[in-house]
Amino acid sequence: MAIENSGHEYEFEPQFGLPERLPSDEFIVWQGAPDVGALATTAFHFNKLAVYFAALILVCAWPAVEAGSGVMSVLMAIKWIAPLAIIGLGTLWLLAYLTARTTVYTITNKRVVMRLGIVLTVSFNLPLKQVASADVRVLQKGFGDITLALQGSDRIAWVHLWPSVRPWRISKPEPTLRAIPDVQVVADKLREAWTQSTGQAANASATSSEAQHNRRDNTPMQVRPV
Repeated sequence: MAIENSGHEYEFEPQFGLPERLPSDEFIVWQGAPDVGALATTAFHFNKLAVYFAALILVCAWPAVEAGSGVMSVLMAIKWIAPLAIIGLGTLWLLAYLTARTTVYTITNKRVVMRLGIVLTVSFNLPLKQVASADVRVLQKGFGDITLALQGSDRIAWVHLWPSVRPWRISKPEPTLRAIPDVQVVADKLREAWTQSTGQAANASATSSEAQHNRRDNTPMQVRPV
């Protein structure tokens, strides 16, 4: 079964998060969506942008503060950058919120379905038999990402998947379930479904917490055929 892309907007979903009802021999193992806060800080880099704007505000305000000027002088010094920071951060958070509200990830006993898109909603069906590996990145508070490396010649454009895609893998995009809660529990369910679907045993390897912290692209669990 090849990767399927239903590239039209859904005014009605016969089954939540899915472009069509599942066949009688297929059932949902897990279904969920990104967490807004985790998505904003990881995919949209909200915290980094907040630090950037804070630094700009400090730079603009510092001459007035150092000169011992009053509060009004400090406010006048940041009268342009402060509103810009509020608008920029607010827009970024709104984008993360809308992305999380319109994204649904579904794992069945046969495939992974990704329903994506704020304006134009599309669904990607990723058969488990075409999943070569699944790498898990653990974030704070149990949230995390599950990246799927696909085998075969079918490819999905990086821009069509973003932000549900592994960063910096442009030439060979890897679909990613971003900022999902209880990521290890979901990873275990995915591994079990993959094993049952392919009939192959899966390796599960773990890295230490220190190694995860030091690695930019940590992968505490990997679903790979033995």
